Amino acid sequence: MSFPARIVMPDKARKGEIIEIRTLVQHAMEPGYRRDNSGKAVPRDIITTLGVTYEGVEVFRCDLQPGTAANPYIAFSTVATTTGDLLFTWTDMAGKSQVERRKLTVT
Repeated sequence: MSFPARIVMPDKARKGEIIEIRTLVQHAMEPGYRRDNSGKAVPRDIITTLGVTYEGVEVFRCDLQPGTAANPYIAFSTVATTTGDLLFTWTDMAGKSQVERRKLTVT
């Protein structure tokens, strides 16, 4: 799964500052209700989870359901504690994952 992901977050923050993180990932979500040209059901394929770790500690996780938009937009906040990487992992029903990494510098 390699779909364009957009992550909006500050590059720098002060220690203890609450930062907002916004994500948007493009995924060809298939709800499982459609049929192909031969009448066969097209299998459901949706993003099922988004997990975010900050220096190895999970700071956000959500489970997505079949009614989720095709390109889910998700926003959350966390506290800037130390300079380090945030790792974003989207996983779909087929078990395929897409991982994006962003660095946060804390002053």
